[in-house]
Amino acid sequence: MSLSIVILAAGKGTRMKSAMAKVMHPLASRPLLQHVIDTAKTLLPQQLSVVAGNGADQVLPFLEGNQVDAVIQEQQLGTGHAVMQAISAIEKTEQVLVLYGDVPLTRSETLQQLIDVTSKQGLGILTTKLDDPTGYGRIVRNDADDVICITEQKDADEATKAIKEVNSGIMLLPSQWLISSLDKLGNNNAQGEYYLTDMVALAVGDGLHIATVCCEDNAEVAGVNTRQQLAELERHYQLQQANTLMTNGVTLADPARLDVRGTVTTGTDITIDVNVILEGNVSIASNVEIGANCIIKDAEIGEGSVILANSMIDSSVVGEGVNIGPFARLRPGTVLADKAKIGNFVETKNANIGLGSKVNHLSYIGDTDMGSDVNIGAGTITCNYDGANKHRTTIGDRVFVGSDSQLVAPVTLEDGATIGAGSTIRKDAPSEALTLTKNSQKTVAGWQRPVKKK
Repeated sequence: MSLSIVILAAGKGTRMKSAMAKVMHPLASRPLLQHVIDTAKTLLPQQLSVVAGNGADQVLPFLEGNQVDAVIQEQQLGTGHAVMQAISAIEKTEQVLVLYGDVPLTRSETLQQLIDVTSKQGLGILTTKLDDPTGYGRIVRNDADDVICITEQKDADEATKAIKEVNSGIMLLPSQWLISSLDKLGNNNAQGEYYLTDMVALAVGDGLHIATVCCEDNAEVAGVNTRQQLAELERHYQLQQANTLMTNGVTLADPARLDVRGTVTTGTDITIDVNVILEGNVSIASNVEIGANCIIKDAEIGEGSVILANSMIDSSVVGEGVNIGPFARLRPGTVLADKAKIGNFVETKNANIGLGSKVNHLSYIGDTDMGSDVNIGAGTITCNYDGANKHRTTIGDRVFVGSDSQLVAPVTLEDGATIGAGSTIRKDAPSEALTLTKNSQKTVAGWQRPVKKK
């Protein structure tokens, strides 16, 4: 059956106490609304629309970037009113699924189950059971266990408040019936709003079958209204990611101290220490070790590589058997060949480091093409920026660069070249030769150190 999806995202989010639209607050580095959109797209809807209102100046550019249609709700008069604004987006489909921009963790499998159990002319409701259902609309059933209505907290009597099964707000409705019935909604309630949940009682009156799917995991239907709730869902999400990694063969020193902020693919027998952040698209091959406090973003890590503590890897490719860190920083465009080594307090950027080459200590290697079996001494800098333009440094195979050297690009060190310590190399260094720049050492007799003025 043809499906349209409408995501309601017009709420103000007053309790967030923020100038940022509520649905734009991040969970795992992605806006809440992004999570809902990504899930919705997996269902392959014929039409996907978002109802925006408060914070539309932030939400609309975001929707444009996601290639999602926007519907504006000028006045926020309830969920039913919000759906009224989206009639043109649903009129060409048989069913419409209503989601919420501040409910980020609903699984696509759960939504597909709701679609599967709801007949073409029926109405489906996603529910859950809470120990403390305060604040939620209750699912009211008759003696035959059929749903007869949903009663909001502010309109419920004591018997209704005792019901544990609650409405998530997520509903699947027949499109044409919904369109023809929306004008029957009233706002005679404590909030003076048009509730989409009132469609359930209308559906019962019209003889539509009401189907329900009850989520065992309450977090799937949990909304975000406060920063505390956002933090709770963040932890829940991260524990899910940690469990997935461990199931797939990753050892985590502490599952509660890992943040996954993107998509991670892994091999087996990987060890990850505490406080590691994996962001963007990260691929980690088998037998990799990652030390504490590392940040890895949009990177590929080859088999058997070791990343020591406090290292940062961004938009880089790491070969097999590579050693990195501690306190190393690989900036975008770094490519490390197999068995390379990047040591402590080394920074690389837009650099190709060859097979078995070593940059061990306190060096900056940027805009560089480096061959194999190169040894870069401590404190070496590739001077790649002339104040206006970047230039590349080319280092051949088996080159040895002494400590505290500056390589002023554009410059080439040919195969087998040796650079003396403390040299500033401005011209190409020939192969199999020693190149150095130096001043003669001298002693000044009777010289005294300056003293601090009182």
